[in-house]
Amino acid sequence: MEDTRTSDGHFIVDAKAFPSGIKSLADYIHDKNLLFGIYSSAGITTCQVRAGSLYHEEIDAMDWASFGVDYLKYDNCDNQGLPNKERYEAMRDALNKTGRPIFYSICNWGNEAPYEWGPATGNSWRTTYDILDYFDLVKDNFLQNAEHPEAAGPGGWNDPDMLEVGNGNMTNAEEQTHFSLWALVKAPLLIGCDLTNITDDSLAILTNKEIIAINQDPLGI
Repeated sequence: MEDTRTSDGHFIVDAKAFPSGIKSLADYIHDKNLLFGIYSSAGITTCQVRAGSLYHEEIDAMDWASFGVDYLKYDNCDNQGLPNKERYEAMRDALNKTGRPIFYSICNWGNEAPYEWGPATGNSWRTTYDILDYFDLVKDNFLQNAEHPEAAGPGGWNDPDMLEVGNGNMTNAEEQTHFSLWALVKAPLLIGCDLTNITDDSLAILTNKEIIAINQDPLGI
């Protein structure tokens, strides 16, 4: 999105980045049997200082549904000091009104006890601050994420942030451990590297069917 909105409140698609618009991109992705995700923030602006969705929840949700969005990552920047629960519930209700199933990924960095209200609000909720490609930070996020396993289960998951496998700063053993730990706690397995530059070793980790099967255990234990 651009940093301003139209006179009637719609966000403006960045025409330089997306010259064919968002729906055509979503259609292209769907034609490849993949799902399409989009990003916004529960604030006045996003973390990239583009137009955020605070106070525009319903109009944005309807626009995303019309584009064919399947997944929303909803960040926490420029939130005007309003309670997390209030802001994230507003977008939950707006998404539900669209009638389109959209996975709702809450990204509030673990603030204000999302394990208490997240399961009734979203499909995943961040339990930590942003991860980086350092094994010490991987361990920190894993341990913080593990504090409230009772909150997670089918339909809603603790999220210690995206995977750093393939970004080049960890050893192969560290990447294997990182992926296995995320699978073990049923974290969303969000690839966070450039797949056009990934090594064979890192790709083998991300496509390990036995580890993925542990992550996808239908009981979610």
